[in-house]
Amino acid sequence: MCAVVPVYAEEANTGSVYMLNDRPETDVAWQALAASYTEQTGIEVTVVTPEDGEYDLTLQSEMADAGAPTIYVINNSSDAATWDNYTYDLTESAIYEHLSDHSFSIEYNNKIAGVAYCYECYGIIYNQTILNLYCEMDGALITSAEEINSLETLVDVAGDITDRLDEINEALANAGTDFELTGAFTSAGLDSDSSWRFSGQLAGLALYYEFLDDGADLLSGEAEINGTYLDQFKQIWDMYITYTGADAATLTSGEWNARDEFGMGKAVFYQNGDWEYTELISEENGYQVTADDISMIPIYFGVDDENEGLAVGSENYWAVNSQASEEDISASLAFLEWVITSDEGRASLSYTMNLTTPFDTFEDYESGNKLTQIAKAYEEAGKTSVAWSFCAIPNAEEWSAEFISVLAAYSDSSVEWDAVVSAFIDGWAEQWVLNSQE
Repeated sequence: MCAVVPVYAEEANTGSVYMLNDRPETDVAWQALAASYTEQTGIEVTVVTPEDGEYDLTLQSEMADAGAPTIYVINNSSDAATWDNYTYDLTESAIYEHLSDHSFSIEYNNKIAGVAYCYECYGIIYNQTILNLYCEMDGALITSAEEINSLETLVDVAGDITDRLDEINEALANAGTDFELTGAFTSAGLDSDSSWRFSGQLAGLALYYEFLDDGADLLSGEAEINGTYLDQFKQIWDMYITYTGADAATLTSGEWNARDEFGMGKAVFYQNGDWEYTELISEENGYQVTADDISMIPIYFGVDDENEGLAVGSENYWAVNSQASEEDISASLAFLEWVITSDEGRASLSYTMNLTTPFDTFEDYESGNKLTQIAKAYEEAGKTSVAWSFCAIPNAEEWSAEFISVLAAYSDSSVEWDAVVSAFIDGWAEQWVLNSQE
């Protein structure tokens, strides 16, 4: 692979780079890129990757030290506000200039505070090997996976699969697979490692369609919401906790691991995103599924199912520390430019990390992530991608904690659905006011 010398390289030869990486699954790849860049340029590059779930705390801690990160990641405009004094204006940077769509950036306080280095999609990942086998069975409700194109059909199929577990497992054994279903869906875990799939991903669809109705910004939201589409949320949630092998009374216990369940072939459907692809097919994890088994459909919401695509967006924006020295800022900009222009950097992001990038330099580098390719296929078929409207949640951690607590109580029959609706709507209003006062 040829080495591309960044425009900033001459200015950067006295500086160094400290990148705080927010994606644990990409650590090995980033360490390799850092070492290669240092070898080629003599510029020291250090990459630190916190454990999963520890990024925000690590960033806060590291920013308080003298040797703070020169490159870090922010998720949204709220983060841009939090770190406003530490975000360098990227308007004149190569990573901003090379964006194929400048909407993949965060503008805050009259500067470009962050530039997305990847965009992702989420929906319902499914095991197409198991689903195809079901479709071939006598009495199956569908004859192909393509027939699942609405919420109504998905609910019916999930119910039928769960009712016929013994029959399907016998067929799986006869087909020579190691899959053994315990339910149509993986567990809808409401512990801290899993609950964001529902307070964020699933809630995001209810917010998206309400914001569309109200003419609100799909990523910034509005001060008051009405929960217009919470009936649809309930229908999906009831499906998740009914057609599964998990006990709805223990969803907060942490004993359930949806990725493991899907990876071992214990469920057909798994709500999550394309970032799971690399983990699912990794030989190190010892899962039974392979790339050939995995596909994805939208989380059909019963609103505009005919035109709905996958949910596409980003929570991964590179920011450069404006409090770093001029030499380190130049070195950091040079390193990021090399990553998105060199053969080595582009191949690593696309094929090793399996990321889809928004830069015009990646025209010949299609991500190896099969689920990302499915998102593109939906777009090319004229489907409408769902914006990541959960980014608008005010004080997301606090709002989500209360919402999930009530959702868990509903799931074990401790409260009625009205309590969930109240937590969703009233909690939003409360957190919006608090957020505005900060």
